[in-house]
Amino acid sequence: MQHYFEALTAAISDCLRPRERYTASFNAEDTDFVRMNRGKVRQPGSVSQRYLSVRLINGTRHAEHALSLTGVHTSDAAVIKNAVHGLRSVVADLTDDPLLLLPSEVTSTHAVRSGPLPPAEEVIAQVLAAAHGLDLVGIYAAGPVWRGFANSEGQRNWHETTTFNLQWSLYHHADKAVKTAHAGSVWDAAAFAHKMTDARERLALISRPAKSLAPGNYRVFLAPAAMEEVAGLLCWGGFSGRALATKQSPLARMQDGVTLDERVSLIEDTDGAVAPAFQSQGFTRPAQVKLIENGTLVGSLVSPRTAREFNLVENGANGEEMPESLAMNAGALAAEDVLDALDTGLAIGNLWYLNYSDRPACRITGMTRFATFWVEHGKVVAPVDVLRFDDSLYRMFGSNLEALTAETQLLLDANTYQSRQLTSLRLPGALVSDLAFTL
Repeated sequence: MQHYFEALTAAISDCLRPRERYTASFNAEDTDFVRMNRGKVRQPGSVSQRYLSVRLINGTRHAEHALSLTGVHTSDAAVIKNAVHGLRSVVADLTDDPLLLLPSEVTSTHAVRSGPLPPAEEVIAQVLAAAHGLDLVGIYAAGPVWRGFANSEGQRNWHETTTFNLQWSLYHHADKAVKTAHAGSVWDAAAFAHKMTDARERLALISRPAKSLAPGNYRVFLAPAAMEEVAGLLCWGGFSGRALATKQSPLARMQDGVTLDERVSLIEDTDGAVAPAFQSQGFTRPAQVKLIENGTLVGSLVSPRTAREFNLVENGANGEEMPESLAMNAGALAAEDVLDALDTGLAIGNLWYLNYSDRPACRITGMTRFATFWVEHGKVVAPVDVLRFDDSLYRMFGSNLEALTAETQLLLDANTYQSRQLTSLRLPGALVSDLAFTL
């Protein structure tokens, strides 16, 4: 695949005229998809796709063309040639872009993190056997993903990784279900079996009569999957250099000295995740970018255009300045001690429909989902009917944070719109002494 990408970039170079420059971003995948429902395979399939985005630059004028390719470089070269000619006519009519920023140095990288995965048929056979007799619904997506960058200065960046993402739910009835995920780069049958056993045990618990709770404040434990929803919402502008510079970030108050609990530390951990170490404009990323350290905001994600506009230093952020490899430090609470530490309160497995109820105050609202249980004296008593919470992040992970789990979970993005994503979160669970529920 890398040789194919190099052939594409050679085709671009052959089309250039004096004073013209280019950048090219490559995105490709070979993916097996399997959808399951009621414990059976309903929709198996495979997808192979290759995309190339070419930007033609003349001075500070530039235009971009996105191409869907065949995978055969001889036929794709003709399409690329036509695209460059079309861009040339567009660029001639454009005005200068004062915020254009291109890499000042050639920094090439090469990373291959691919390992063999079992055939999809073998994985699905394990899944269906483990879920025999249960109403399982889920999706499995696996295979290699490739990312590449090239420019007219000779910079070449290549990233190849093979991952899998299995997400499934075991349904009891109506909205009562247990959701679980298993993802990574190496299929671990024992780890999957452990998660399926845990899911079966939780399914038995939600078959008990549900408990309805009145609105109020409750002690809660947020599992990593629930934390994923909170962190995912925070990624929308929370760590953006532009949003912080314009006071639009939900974390803007942290610029004025508001802090979280000192045990809270967040980094953009490119070196420890699946995202490439470069972005689509050719700027490379540090192995880690510190964002919150010991409860204090210490950094942000800065894209090239934001760097030029606000006189900041870019650090390889994407155009949206959203984390692609966000990781939160673990704590000291062992997973087996979670219910004892919770004592009496809510064990929340999943959240959804999250949004800001007061963005400047970083106040978040959302709903519990799937397996949420009422716990008394460290023992699960009953599943709980759906609740809505509305509380500030500064309380949740500040004054009311009691503990973080010693174990973290890698949560790969399951989004497959247009293509599989190479974004992830690595998060612990959190014990919170007081969370406000409004409905």
